[in-house]
Amino acid sequence: MTDQWKGIVLGKMLNQILPGCLVSTNKYDVWIKNENLLEVCNVLREKEEFKFDLLNSITAVDYIDYFEVIYHITSLSKNASAVIKTKVGFGRKDPSLSSVVGVWRGADYQEREIWDLLGIKFLSHPNLKRLFLWEGYPGYPLRKDYITYDQSIVTDNK
Repeated sequence: MTDQWKGIVLGKMLNQILPGCLVSTNKYDVWIKNENLLEVCNVLREKEEFKFDLLNSITAVDYIDYFEVIYHITSLSKNASAVIKTKVGFGRKDPSLSSVVGVWRGADYQEREIWDLLGIKFLSHPNLKRLFLWEGYPGYPLRKDYITYDQSIVTDNK
C-alpha cells in the first residue's frame, strides 16, 4: 500500500527548502502559492527526499470565488503519494498558473482538459488548445457561472 505524505510534514520540509512557498497545510494537503508552483513541483520531483516522479492526476474545482487546482503525485521509488493544491482566478478574471508539463510530461492532456472545461490557462503549455470541444465553443461548461448554451450551437456545427 502506498504511504500518504502528511500535509503538515511535507509543508514543513518544503518551507525549509523554499521559504515562503506555502499558503497553508492540513492533515493531508499542502496549498502552494501560485507563483511558486513550478519551483515546488521541480523540487518534489528532483530532490532525493521526495522523488515524486509520477503525476497521477490534475483536477480543478470551481468554488465560485476562486478555482482550486489539485495535483495527486506519487513517488514510485519511495512508495509514497501526496496532494498539493493551489488557488487561482480570484474574481474569476483570467485564471492562470504555470504549466507543469516540463516537470511531468503526463500533465499535457490533463492541463488541456482543465483549460477546455474550466478555462484555467496553463502558462508555457506547449499545445494549449481545446481537447473535447471545438475551437470557438462559447465558454467553459464546468464553470458554475456557465450559462446553458443554445442547442443550435451543437446541432449547427456538424
